[in-house]
Amino acid sequence: MKVRRLFDLMEYYEESFLPKEDVLAGKVEGKWEKFDIKTIREMANNISYGLMKLGVKKGDKIATISPNRPEWNILDMAILQMGAVHVPIYPTISENDYRYILEHSEVLYIFVSGWDLYRKIKHIVPDVPNIKGLYTFKHFDDVPHLQELIDLGKNNALSNKLEETKASVYPEDIATIIYTSGTTGNPKGVMLSHENILSNVMNLYHIFPVDQYSRAVSYLPLCHVYERTCVYILMYLGVSIYYAENMGTIAANILEVKPHVLTTVPRLLEKVYDKIMAKGRNLKPVPKKLFFNAVALGDKYSYDKKNPVYHARRKFYDGIIFSKWRAALGGNMRAIVSGGAALQPRLARVFNAAGIPLVEGYGMTETAPVIACNTFEPGQRKIGTVGPPLKNMEVKISDQGEILVKGNNVMMGYFKDPDLTKETVVDGWMHTGDVGYLDEDGMLKITGRVKEIFKTSMGKYISPALIENKFKESPFIDQIMVVGENQKFAAALIAPDFEHLQGWCKLKDCPFASNDEIIKHPEIIKRFKEEINKYNKFFGDTEKIKKFELINDEWTIETGEITANLKLKRKFIQTKYENLIISMFNQGAD
Repeated sequence: MKVRRLFDLMEYYEESFLPKEDVLAGKVEGKWEKFDIKTIREMANNISYGLMKLGVKKGDKIATISPNRPEWNILDMAILQMGAVHVPIYPTISENDYRYILEHSEVLYIFVSGWDLYRKIKHIVPDVPNIKGLYTFKHFDDVPHLQELIDLGKNNALSNKLEETKASVYPEDIATIIYTSGTTGNPKGVMLSHENILSNVMNLYHIFPVDQYSRAVSYLPLCHVYERTCVYILMYLGVSIYYAENMGTIAANILEVKPHVLTTVPRLLEKVYDKIMAKGRNLKPVPKKLFFNAVALGDKYSYDKKNPVYHARRKFYDGIIFSKWRAALGGNMRAIVSGGAALQPRLARVFNAAGIPLVEGYGMTETAPVIACNTFEPGQRKIGTVGPPLKNMEVKISDQGEILVKGNNVMMGYFKDPDLTKETVVDGWMHTGDVGYLDEDGMLKITGRVKEIFKTSMGKYISPALIENKFKESPFIDQIMVVGENQKFAAALIAPDFEHLQGWCKLKDCPFASNDEIIKHPEIIKRFKEEINKYNKFFGDTEKIKKFELINDEWTIETGEITANLKLKRKFIQTKYENLIISMFNQGAD
């Protein structure tokens, strides 16, 4: 059958693949709870019946606030096959954002995973007049539970009515409103149709070298369109999807599941790489030398390189070094796809050299999300780029260097904001806000954000993201933000990687009492100056970091410095550290 609407994936899955118990799986009290396709379809239908009994109809909005779990997908299918609109909300946003989204989106019912999230919104719900009810995925107190809705559906099964409703849902109908976390102002509600998302599915599934016998570990939030679309792709390919318990258990879950595919963001890959490097530094002299020789060789890797000497050397190191890296990722990994932020080219080179196939893609919520992606096919990939545009996409570069895109995955618009929609999509061309170019091989290269690029008082333009991405190669740097608009030079706020810093201090017999004390220690400041000098060599004089300040805590979603999809909230950081930034420039360049 042809998949024309997202919920068609359930029927397509059952018709196309051999039966298996683990179509979806999640951890419950230490054990994997698995769902086969018949159970998924039955649960989805009963939820639809229950919602219909409650009066939900086509076009109504239903919200979910939950970490990844199989019930999220099942509820998603139940909502979509009714022609209702799924409004997935990040579990980590502020109370003000919850209030705004719940009011602005006009949701009728909310589904939350458990007590922690219920506690965050329970005092907001009575103040939002459109909300009729709330359900939870976990039993507690006297709050209505998902099973109660399923039971309501079982007792009021209206299969003919549901089939009629499904038939009334068209590919161009709205499927979801996804509120972008935003770096300033209120979140924007991006309206995506079934066709928007499925156009991405149909133009991407071929790049995944997996089949119905493969497994995936998923940990990125399903409320973000990147992971959600990737999960739809994996369903289309018949891949079993296992949801990691949380960010802290990913490594253990990967070892358990031994996945063949992983979709990720650079942040996790940076952490994995740093841990591998940390183990290498603790080896005895001879193994240590071999280890870092292998890393140095890996750093010279490029896709499709025909160099017999290089490959012979890589084969030598593969047996003694790289095979252990693959084992740490379960030993079966055929593909890692990175998106959401710029991937350090070093990571792409070293992981691929180690026999861990890694490619990078690019997109945005408004394009459902992928615009361009490297593939695992020769000639369709290049390190340092995000690959060729998808076949269903047109890409052009404006006179200002902005990337403009057109295609059937471009959003329907912003919910309740036609003026912003007109500003963003002009004559069918989506203005991405990103700066870049298509190289001689047709590969898209991202060089920065239109609104992030700033000019120094000397009249020189600086793209902070390019500089930040390079400096984050340092194991000492967890996060960095480059500043210097209308100043004589560029400077940076640096949030150190305190885990690495503690290990370094232990090795150097440097006392580590607290984060606040250590960043003021002369030896630490001296060491960071060495790192700054090392990476400054990659940039012209006007781009070099001339002054920096170390921050005594981590930047997190919870503390507000980064968005839910791990991008810097530049204005927030600038305001928070305003006095520190002013003092850097008052001191002048070193």
